[in-house]
Amino acid sequence: MYIRTSVIVATACVSAILLTTSCGDTNITATSPNGKITFASADSGGYVISYDGEKALEISSLGFEGCNEISNFKLVGNVKDDYTMIAGKKSHCINEATEFTADLSANVQLILRMYNDGVALRYRIHNIADSIAIPREQTAYRIAEGTKRWIMRWNEAYEALYPLETTAKHDNKRWSYPALLQPAENVFVLLSESNIRANNSASSLWNDHELEIFEVCPDENNCKISGEYLTPWRVAIIGQLADVVESTLITDVAEPNTLPDTEWIKPGVVSWIYWAYNHGSNDYNIIKKYVDLAVALKLPYVLIDAEWDEMKDGKTIEDAVAYAKQNGIKPLIWYSSSVGWIDGAPGPKFRLNKPEDREKEFAWLEEIGVAGVKIDFFSGDNQMNMSYCIDLLRDAARHHLLMNFHGATLPRGWQRTYPNLLSTEAVYGAEWYNNTGKFTDKAARHNATLLFTRNVVGSMDYTPCAFSDSQHPHITTKAHELALTVLFESALQHIADRPESLLAQPQEVQDFFGQLPTTWDETRLVAGYPGEYTIVARRKANVWYVAGINGADTEFSAKLDLSFISNHNDIEAFADSDNETGWSIEHLTTLPETVKFQPRGGIVMVVK
Repeated sequence: MYIRTSVIVATACVSAILLTTSCGDTNITATSPNGKITFASADSGGYVISYDGEKALEISSLGFEGCNEISNFKLVGNVKDDYTMIAGKKSHCINEATEFTADLSANVQLILRMYNDGVALRYRIHNIADSIAIPREQTAYRIAEGTKRWIMRWNEAYEALYPLETTAKHDNKRWSYPALLQPAENVFVLLSESNIRANNSASSLWNDHELEIFEVCPDENNCKISGEYLTPWRVAIIGQLADVVESTLITDVAEPNTLPDTEWIKPGVVSWIYWAYNHGSNDYNIIKKYVDLAVALKLPYVLIDAEWDEMKDGKTIEDAVAYAKQNGIKPLIWYSSSVGWIDGAPGPKFRLNKPEDREKEFAWLEEIGVAGVKIDFFSGDNQMNMSYCIDLLRDAARHHLLMNFHGATLPRGWQRTYPNLLSTEAVYGAEWYNNTGKFTDKAARHNATLLFTRNVVGSMDYTPCAFSDSQHPHITTKAHELALTVLFESALQHIADRPESLLAQPQEVQDFFGQLPTTWDETRLVAGYPGEYTIVARRKANVWYVAGINGADTEFSAKLDLSFISNHNDIEAFADSDNETGWSIEHLTTLPETVKFQPRGGIVMVVK
């Protein structure tokens, strides 16, 4: 739980150190390398970020309580980065920024980076001789009433909708990242953060003091600091919708990979038991069904979910792992974090919390041939959770274990620093067909929003593609469901549906899963608008996957500009049909210029 009072009290402990400010600079201007984005002092106070001359974002305040006046603002130089990603929307990332610094006090420095696709800032507290509490941050954004925004109401698992709104006039006062804003017709801003360290907590946005002021409020953090302390980067991705969707700014400002060997990290598609059988992972025969499904569809992985520690009929997890390995399938298995939901929660529990227990468990998993772990039920954004997640990632990597966080905080750049982190839930996904009937009517519009919001910042374990029904029905079409496997980037792509449903689909659909990439060399937004429709193109080597969905309950046609795709003489197209299979599958030799969606429909094209 966020405790505002604890942070306020902590401020008093450091005020003597921080309150050594000088007169503030009144005219500050910083520009991105391409000149499109500017950061400048506002006449009315605060700062304004503009894109192509239009106001994109107003920052009403910076700094910490007692030191929020900028002085000695100066250009440091250019920052250039060229790195590769194992997982994500783009494999080769190149970026450039102009970096500025300013003093907020003798001991506090603002670091500002201007990128071509946004702005990142953080604070450096330095020359601290004694162990002190972390001061209260005062970074705040002004989001004017009337501004279109897609922001999720905060909850510790980041599982809620991103409705289109233009007002903050309601009871909720705490908001999650990422927050998508449309301050002008062709200008979009996505607010988030990156580069959480073990002594940081994650933050969220609060507007409980003024309606239009959204404060950056770090969660509970009882760490004491000395020497130097760096906050996470506060990030605003800025530009047109394509700039937001295609941006890698979250990983651009994250620390580089720390692992000496990454050859063992292999993304892929996963057959997943839980969606159809909530308690199926304690049944060896059900596990066998999903291993056999992975074999039939040529998938590399199977996930054995919760309750495998209570296997029936005298079988054990070792038996299930052995069966998967004998059939050439790599097993992933589930654990409880045992820091969030505990009483009444499934097991196994309390096996990873202590370093010595975690070492023993991970060594055993490596020995029996488990490829990775899914860890569930964390308890929010406080520093304890952040430190625990980093410990899990580091220790798992030593034993060559892939990682998937569920019931966990939003990706904030860890996928670059710890590349064994291949996916994170933090999304209201297909699992919710198990939980509530409201997802049935909301799923299509929600799905058409996620590419512009949650999936921008990192791999998203939505667990897509359900042709059949779980506890509550779906009314999205078959092509819509298939499109989600491309539309939603996740380096471990868990396919939700039951074996008999998947194996009843046309052979072309079954073959599609066995050939589906889960990481991409390039991503382009083709067309779309949040909540209405989405069309994206993703490239792996020399093959393009084009996927689109309709978020509306009515038919819709969209123009396609795919002129960036060349040498396209073999196109396999999946669309909706009213025939008994529900599929229209064609082989084309030219790319279409328009696409017609059925209500809540979809399309997929594989362009070779």
